[in-house]
Amino acid sequence: MSHEHAHEHHHDHPLEGGHYHGHEHDAKPAAGSEPDGLVTTAAGTIEIEHLHFHYPDGTEALIGVDLRVEHGEKVAIVGPNGAGKSTLLLHLNGIHGPSHGVVRIGGVLVERGTVRRIRAVVGLVFQDPDDQLFSPTVFDDVAFGPLHMGMARERIHDRVEAALASVGMSGFEARVPHRLSLGQRKRVAMATVLSMEPAILAFDEPTAGLDPRGRRGLIRLLDQMQQTLLVSTHDMPLVAEAFPRTVVMDDGRIVADGPTDRILSDGPLLEAHGLERP
Repeated sequence: MSHEHAHEHHHDHPLEGGHYHGHEHDAKPAAGSEPDGLVTTAAGTIEIEHLHFHYPDGTEALIGVDLRVEHGEKVAIVGPNGAGKSTLLLHLNGIHGPSHGVVRIGGVLVERGTVRRIRAVVGLVFQDPDDQLFSPTVFDDVAFGPLHMGMARERIHDRVEAALASVGMSGFEARVPHRLSLGQRKRVAMATVLSMEPAILAFDEPTAGLDPRGRRGLIRLLDQMQQTLLVSTHDMPLVAEAFPRTVVMDDGRIVADGPTDRILSDGPLLEAHGLERP
């Protein structure tokens, strides 16, 4: 197991029922948000400058990463296991804090004093949906974020219904999450962050483990989303189909960043970093 995957699910961050749900109990909208929790266009930008991160054992997971993503961009992050892809995503809402360098979301520095606001803007969906689903019903899981943002209870129902509808899971409100299929659980996990109406969605291996039908449905969902998307994946056909921009990482560094068609047509680049053409 790589250092990246050996460490990435052991964070110092608020837990609820043993699982991270992408926000804290008293999360507040980020700067630039509207009073009802909707975020402005500016909140959808990501700025990462000279980001370094090392684990307590000294392992360097990120080394001088610079990355800017504009509002509404759809960006794939690819690279071999241990490249730092998942670790990078975990910096977007403060699960990991930089050893050196800065991360800004919508111009707001991600740090201890802003992390609650940031988590209302950045929706992070883990590879394993069971890391995000812990309530007795689908409704409860999707309602968790708005409830602990302090949203009025009478508004939460509409927010939950809208989030479930957006991922094709209307009618599943009373179902027990862990009795759903993997594809259905992944959709509900997405709804738990969409109910917060985030400006940015970050996915770690969204198609992993899905059968062809589930994968196709997820690709359609990603294609329809208007938020800024940052997706770590080994699914190169997904990259070719759904992401205009691709970032290649290896050994904790960004080694290439550009239009997906150019990146995927560069055979020597792909081979050098353990990637296959789609």
